[in-house]
Amino acid sequence: MQEQIRFATPADSAGILEIYAPYILETTISFEYEPPGLAEFTARMQKISSKYPYLVYERNGKILGFAYGSAYQERMAYLYDADLSIYLAPEAQNSGIGRKLYRCLLDLLQKQGFYNVYACITAENQRSIDFHKALGFRDLGPHPKAGYKFNRWLDIVWMDKQLSQPAGKPLPLKPVTALTNDDILKVF
Repeated sequence: MQEQIRFATPADSAGILEIYAPYILETTISFEYEPPGLAEFTARMQKISSKYPYLVYERNGKILGFAYGSAYQERMAYLYDADLSIYLAPEAQNSGIGRKLYRCLLDLLQKQGFYNVYACITAENQRSIDFHKALGFRDLGPHPKAGYKFNRWLDIVWMDKQLSQPAGKPLPLKPVTALTNDDILKVF
């Protein structure tokens, strides 16, 4: 059995979207209402991966999960913070794949120079809250009725983790292009 975590490419977008679409259509985990088209999703991936790590977990050539960092907020003062996302295929859940993906993602973001990472989780998704707590994230509290999906209001929970302790002026962020699949192998 051949397993790897690697940087996603545009050729992976169909496999990634296949995992993501059921989260949109069947759950409150994603707050999107309709899956994006393949071209839109590929463009979205390319925009995110131009600055942040966008990783896939692959077993025997099949993508079983993906995780990525993205902008936490648009203002310049938030430059050193990242928002995180992770999605797994049903057969990959409760297998340790999510933990492996997140550890690689957190390591790469720290190598780039990010200080803080955040996860926005639907409050009823206790499995994700527990997953983040197990990886050292703090619960920052609920935001009541922050989203509306499937004809009901949903609370969200923000969680955070500090990757590095800020001290003085931060160094410029390393571009994601400075990282390679070898950086992932060191963690994986």
